[in-house]
Amino acid sequence: MSDPELEEIRKQRLAQMQSQFNAGDGSNQKVQEEKAKQIEDMKNSILSQILDQPARARLNTLMLGKPEKGKMVESMLVQMAQSGQIRNKIGEKDLVGLLESVNSQLPQNKSTVKFDRRRAALDSDDEY
Repeated sequence: MSDPELEEIRKQRLAQMQSQFNAGDGSNQKVQEEKAKQIEDMKNSILSQILDQPARARLNTLMLGKPEKGKMVESMLVQMAQSGQIRNKIGEKDLVGLLESVNSQLPQNKSTVKFDRRRAALDSDDEY
């Protein structure tokens, strides 16, 4: 075979391999997206079964303000429901109690700001 023919075969083979690789990624990504959607749907279904409307609204508000804490509470509620610890619907007061117990367990990150006025004041040495 001559060099141009060999080069053409290589290009075709490379294009074929790239198309197979891209098709594999697309289908794998679709499968992962579908699984994530199914898990999200299942979680929402469980939460709608165990929370009444005001409690669900409070959880959604928490998700907007503090997404990490909201996800943690959601997963905790789903786990409790799957293990059978929740027998009937949770009301808003029960959810508030649960949130307070979660807040007491989490370490509080209190930050303090110290402002030293003596250093911020103009120095007499700087004026002259």
